[in-house]
Amino acid sequence: MFPPVRGIHEMVGAANNFEVEAGFRILTQGGNAVDAGVASVLAASVTELSRFGLGGEMPLLIKMAGKPPVAISGVGVAPAKATVEFYSRRQPEPWEDAGHMPPIPGQGILSAITPGVFDGLILALEKYGTKSFAEVAAPAIEYADQGFPMPEEFGGMLRSYQKVMSLWPASTKFFYPDGTPTPRGEIFREPTLAKTFRELAAAEKKARGNRNKKLEAVRDFFYKGPIAKQIAEYCDKNGGLIAYNDLANFHADAEEPKVGTYRGYEVYKPGFWTQGPVMIEALNLLEGFDLKAMGHNSPQYLHTVVEAVKLAFADRDQYYGDPKFSKIPEEILLSKDYAAERRKLIDPAHASIEHRPGSFGSRITLPSTTASNVPVNDTTCVNVVDRQGNAFSATPSGAWLPSVIMGETGIPLTSRLQSFVMTPGHPNQLQAGKRPRVTLSPTLVTRGGKLEMIMSTPGGDNQDQALLQVMLNIIEFGMSPQEAAEAPRFQTEHFYSSFAGHEFVPGRLNLEGRIPKSTADALEALGHRVTLAGDWSNSSAPTVIWVHDGVLNGAADPRRARFIFGR
Repeated sequence: MFPPVRGIHEMVGAANNFEVEAGFRILTQGGNAVDAGVASVLAASVTELSRFGLGGEMPLLIKMAGKPPVAISGVGVAPAKATVEFYSRRQPEPWEDAGHMPPIPGQGILSAITPGVFDGLILALEKYGTKSFAEVAAPAIEYADQGFPMPEEFGGMLRSYQKVMSLWPASTKFFYPDGTPTPRGEIFREPTLAKTFRELAAAEKKARGNRNKKLEAVRDFFYKGPIAKQIAEYCDKNGGLIAYNDLANFHADAEEPKVGTYRGYEVYKPGFWTQGPVMIEALNLLEGFDLKAMGHNSPQYLHTVVEAVKLAFADRDQYYGDPKFSKIPEEILLSKDYAAERRKLIDPAHASIEHRPGSFGSRITLPSTTASNVPVNDTTCVNVVDRQGNAFSATPSGAWLPSVIMGETGIPLTSRLQSFVMTPGHPNQLQAGKRPRVTLSPTLVTRGGKLEMIMSTPGGDNQDQALLQVMLNIIEFGMSPQEAAEAPRFQTEHFYSSFAGHEFVPGRLNLEGRIPKSTADALEALGHRVTLAGDWSNSSAPTVIWVHDGVLNGAADPRRARFIFGR
């Protein structure tokens, strides 16, 4: 569908041409991969508001040449007022059916955690970048101020959500300046967001001291200064829970990522505050099988990979949460010995319909509700490798449409609070100051400590099973990254959803229509509850950069029209 993109110097992969241009602009100005990655994410917060906004969240993996990878948690926390008691007695929102209402709404001002992505970007820029905030924000300011042609998806979502966003006057003013959605291809401007970016850049210019002091001033302007005050005031006047102290006390974190191995590769993922370790667990299980001998997308291959994914996701549902608040049995979960025991549960002749987390510790049963019909227009992805071999892999998300704009800031709030559960004692139970366990999951792969590959994708709960299939396509079956990204995929829903009602759909297996019906029939005979969907229906769409023999090999998934460019 898309031609291969290759280069020998640098490469940027993202969701649209504006984001890729923003990153490349910074690279051509002498910036490194982190500078370029930050610029691309900021451009996404302007041009891809259908999927991501500046009030959202972002796990990030960075590898500077010759140094070990690091993870940055740009993920916000539950406000102090966000308690189990509050959500247990809340009243239905105007768009909700009281009879099928999840405890935490899937959209609106009551579903917001504190904005986390911006502090994560500033932390990355401060510790690993070289450019000023004003320099990396210049493309975003240009797109917000001068405008950009309305993309098809963005415009379509504005049409779909106009009714619900009419409940929020600031959102109506921002997204429908003339009272109607901007048609595709016509110029759309975001003057209030441009003003916010210019004020942040001005705070940097005004600050005294070295580069880090100036970046700190930018951060403080957002989290302790005028922007924080405007967000807190808007929430107070409109029934939201975020207060000034929630913003002033928030800080992004830098930490060691989790790491596993697979056939000589080291696979790095963000920690248990994401679903990222699921991929390590699945790879540990699959390492005990000769996948190549089974044949790509054969019934035996798909059955084996699906069953491994189901076991890994069962552990996610049971044991993952913010490690600052819960003790996660991570050494057990990521160990090869644990995988060897769990591997025995994979029956080559039968699909499991049960939810089967590891049996150590106490079992906590999660309630499952009926579908909430709340849109999850999740996530984007940014991947950058520069000519020095530095790498930036991010999954920016949250504040997608339909979103609540915070007054005159132009900043939409996220709806990620819905990823918490209310279950007493669960590691992901709602608690003030806690990060929800997010689905967001960038990936960084090395071999002998040397950068091999980065990739990330949208797709909610599907992210890690999609990235797993792409990685296996490359490592086990010798596909190029573009072939690997385009190859037909499965998507199991045999887990508790990370959104709103947290539905559990036992045994459901969605196959893209390019997988033969005979394969689908064979999987059904094994007990999978198969749906043969559209040819390109998988909900994830990664960009991939594979570094091999001095060549940067890029992939952009056509399922959501990703973009990648290298030279």
